Amino acid sequence: MKKLFVLFFLIGCTTWVIAQPQKPKLIVGIVVDQMRQEYLYRFKEKFGEGGFKKLMQDGFMAKNAHYNYVPTNTAPGHTSVYTGTTPAYHGIISNGWYDKKSKTEIYCAGDTTESTVGSTSDNGEMSPRNMLTTTITDELRLGTQKQAKVIGISIKDRGAIFPAGHTGEAYWYDSETGNFITSTYYHDKLPDWVQKFNNQKLADQYLKQTWEPLNPLNTYTESGPDDNIYETPGRTNAFVFPYNFSKLKDAYGLVPASPFGNDILKDMALAALEGEQLGTHEFTDFLAVSFSSTDYVGHQFGPNSVEVEDTYLRLDKNIETIINALDKKVGKGNYTIFLTADHAVAEVPQFLIDNKVPAGYFTEDLDSMVSMALTAKYGEGKWIEDISNAQVFLNHTLIFEKKINLHEIQEFIAQQLMAFEGIEESYPAYVINWLDYNASGVKGLMTRGYNQERSGDVLFGFKPGWFASGNKTGTTHGSAFTYDTHVPMLWYGYGIKSGSSVKYHPITDIAATLAMMLEIKLPNGATGQPIEELFE
Repeated sequence: MKKLFVLFFLIGCTTWVIAQPQKPKLIVGIVVDQMRQEYLYRFKEKFGEGGFKKLMQDGFMAKNAHYNYVPTNTAPGHTSVYTGTTPAYHGIISNGWYDKKSKTEIYCAGDTTESTVGSTSDNGEMSPRNMLTTTITDELRLGTQKQAKVIGISIKDRGAIFPAGHTGEAYWYDSETGNFITSTYYHDKLPDWVQKFNNQKLADQYLKQTWEPLNPLNTYTESGPDDNIYETPGRTNAFVFPYNFSKLKDAYGLVPASPFGNDILKDMALAALEGEQLGTHEFTDFLAVSFSSTDYVGHQFGPNSVEVEDTYLRLDKNIETIINALDKKVGKGNYTIFLTADHAVAEVPQFLIDNKVPAGYFTEDLDSMVSMALTAKYGEGKWIEDISNAQVFLNHTLIFEKKINLHEIQEFIAQQLMAFEGIEESYPAYVINWLDYNASGVKGLMTRGYNQERSGDVLFGFKPGWFASGNKTGTTHGSAFTYDTHVPMLWYGYGIKSGSSVKYHPITDIAATLAMMLEIKLPNGATGQPIEELFE
């Protein structure tokens, strides 16, 4: 990209001032799976100077960034960041959902018309076709006649596919081979740089290592004790350090469930930077990186664990390595980074209960109990087709045959659900569908997560601190509460001033901000607004 030269005449002297490029040469989008905003504060003193701290101190931090819909899960999270809208429009309502047409469960990125490239497994039968809108990466590609390069990488397929959009390239980790793979949607064979990366067999090298804490255990004062009752043992049958994977067979699936998953993804990011020569072209390129191991570790051990803290201290080093590589390859001031998360996470309910904080586990068989109530009122029949993602899907054919008013039966189920301990609220779908898109409160979050074609007949939510599980160790996410919605939003590099803001920003503002920065179209379903503080 050509640089501008500005000539100044000051007191008889001629000074040449070289201005920055009009746009960044590269955008690097970093999504950290299951990261709370408060981790930036809690672990700050243990971070080095070149990773999270650099982004926080030299960049701009939106301290009050939130997801503005439910459910707060991985696939809708990544999709919402990059489309600038919510499941109501982009259609990725969860990681998987009940399909009302085929009467089957479908996976968000699943596509059996495509095949795996780079492995004999079926882990590459994927595409972004279920996503109904464009992404900011699509608009970048389309706005440059596809000359801008867009690469999405992640351990998880959905963490790579949706950020790359419909027109970019996506690569993800194959737990059967330890390699990075793709789909025939993108390529018939792996590019040379990906094959070269796979030939290093880095997964084998990482599995020879033992996961031990970076620092002495007694220094992890930001977390609870290493040996506690709230963590779920994994394949090592342990929940205390050290974790030795080297003696386990078929251990490639353990790489994601340790900090080594983030390490290998960092290596892949550096390989993509070099292999695709990102940031060296006429038009702005885009590298979308999604770190997934934080989610696997978080689910197993919970947010108060030493394992989570150690994973973030190691991730801090990964981010520093990426920044240093960008400085060297693309040049300081020539790239822009944004960092966020796809959702946050709940405390382990049993931990809260033991500390006299209201919480609980919902273990009722809703399908059976609600079906019994429907049969008692309306007669025999399979009334419920599915209950998933806190939504009830009804048998519309049966309802039509029995000439039952749909709104009436939705109301009846919503009332029945409120009788269960742990359920905070429940609404018929027609009520949610009639609400304004910008409605406030939990109903507003449900509205923005409700897709008329794909969502169910009755929506419900659990009380704060509650989730559906019979397992009293480990944790999860997905709710409308701030422990699941409040995530980091950091900006750094080209065009970014140092500072912070406590103004509320929905995560959908990221794509709109990038569109203004790059001077390209907004994604075609975008509902977010540019972050004004970055342009003042």
